[in-house]
Amino acid sequence: MDEKDRILLQELEENCRTPVSELAVLAEVSEQDAQDRIGRLEAAGVIRRYGAVVDWERSGDGNVAAVIELKVSPERDFGYDRIAERIARFPQVRSLRLMTGTYDLQLLVAGSSMHEIARFVAEQIAPMDRIRETATHIIMKTYKENGTTFAGREEVERLPYSF
Repeated sequence: MDEKDRILLQELEENCRTPVSELAVLAEVSEQDAQDRIGRLEAAGVIRRYGAVVDWERSGDGNVAAVIELKVSPERDFGYDRIAERIARFPQVRSLRLMTGTYDLQLLVAGSSMHEIARFVAEQIAPMDRIRETATHIIMKTYKENGTTFAGREEVERLPYSF
């Protein structure tokens, strides 16, 4: 991977719908070379998926999201990998990370209500072997997601005022 690939990756991460012709200009390569490079990055698993950043609050969908932190006892010879693989299989889990600090794993979970998330944690996550402790944080408002700002102040036109 070289600097041209990095430029393509940065641009695709910013906006995956950028036309190949624009990507080629930004990376200073031909369109065919840009297409070939992207194909190689996809085949190598560097580009995992293309997607959209959705503002679910504006869509009117009543989804609730939560950050779940877990203290986990690592498994001999496998560390955190096996428990993470099991947790990642749940469709409610949007992301899963190994962290440093007080907790070991961090999950981003989505559900239709706080009750659904609470039930998921209580019935599916907490009873798992090796889970020692959970902490659930309901996300009240998203200001920025994957580099996209959501909550900008609405510009209010102020009336001129003079004495």
